[in-house]
Amino acid sequence: MKEVKNSAKKIADTVVEGMQEKKGTNIVILDLTKLDNTVCQYFVICEGDSNTHVDAIANSVDDYLKKTIGERPNHSEGFKNAQWILLDYFDVVVHVFQKSERAFYNLESLWADAKRKDIPNLF
Repeated sequence: MKEVKNSAKKIADTVVEGMQEKKGTNIVILDLTKLDNTVCQYFVICEGDSNTHVDAIANSVDDYLKKTIGERPNHSEGFKNAQWILLDYFDVVVHVFQKSERAFYNLESLWADAKRKDIPNLF
């Protein structure tokens, strides 16, 4: 495994903090490290209540990671519609959904073999 500036686990944990800053709910970390042929080491998934909320959560994650550990996403998409925003940090991929989109795509079920960690809502 290559040496990286910040460990994937540290990035995933910091993503959670950024999500919590803007009251992202139903946060889940999927640990893909033990699975074969994965695109990254962790998925961090949460949801917001509206386009504005999803946008605010994704921007908070981006800003929080830049400010606290100096990480910037390699790629991002979905800001235009803000129903599902994806932030790609190479070893960590962040998914911020509206509730209906999350239910439809059901990433947790698609990656059911991954170790799952549910983060309690703070409020």
